[in-house]
Amino acid sequence: MDAYLQRIGASRTSSLAELQERHLLSVPFENLDIHMGTRIVLEIPWLHEKIVERRRGGFCYEVNGLFAELLRDLGHEVALLAARAYGAEQRLGPPFDHLVLLVDGAWLVDVGFGAFSLHPLSWTSRDDQEDPAGVFRLRDNGDDVDVFQDGAPVYRVERRPRELAEFVPTCWWHQTSPESHFRKGPMATRATPGGRITVTDRKVVVTENGRKTSTDVEDPAAAFREHFAIEFPRSHFRQSSASGVLRQL
Repeated sequence: MDAYLQRIGASRTSSLAELQERHLLSVPFENLDIHMGTRIVLEIPWLHEKIVERRRGGFCYEVNGLFAELLRDLGHEVALLAARAYGAEQRLGPPFDHLVLLVDGAWLVDVGFGAFSLHPLSWTSRDDQEDPAGVFRLRDNGDDVDVFQDGAPVYRVERRPRELAEFVPTCWWHQTSPESHFRKGPMATRATPGGRITVTDRKVVVTENGRKTSTDVEDPAAAFREHFAIEFPRSHFRQSSASGVLRQL
């Protein structure tokens, strides 16, 4: 875990908010393994080797799964919660569609959803919560909790704690199903001090102090290498629309 802290530029005395922010500034949200045909294994040693040792990123099950282990090592109480993301026409995704963290019974923490809150959200507050990424609000919905960002629904969270192994079937579905938006095209995105950078096989999108610029990608492999230091073999690229991925980012 000390190597993990070094990876994100934090220390054992860092606050929860600092840990989340530094993680988001250091570890990309990315789906490249899916498009390289690499099976994602939801086991801590595998995740540690990928994210810490090889300095890669991952999607929610990977980055939130490993981040939970770091927080536990630092003395926090962490529960894994299942969520269902809102997609097109505000349709909810499948069960276990997303993994989020409830930390110390008080904070909703998520380092695995692309453009989301930079800091922990209060789990108990139902008022607006200001964050550099926008205004967030939690609202009870029966036994679940809906999370809104700038007035739009993002995902619905169950309250029941889960184990990482329970997310394996849906993780596999996201890797293999044509219906999964992660299959639409390769992408990587990471928060920056002034905004965000996102790379797909078609575009490099940079948001800086509220201004967004988009540049066409001629060599996707070179773009992933330049912006994220990730080697993505050219032979694995296929021409497909990345609009579904970019919509979320």
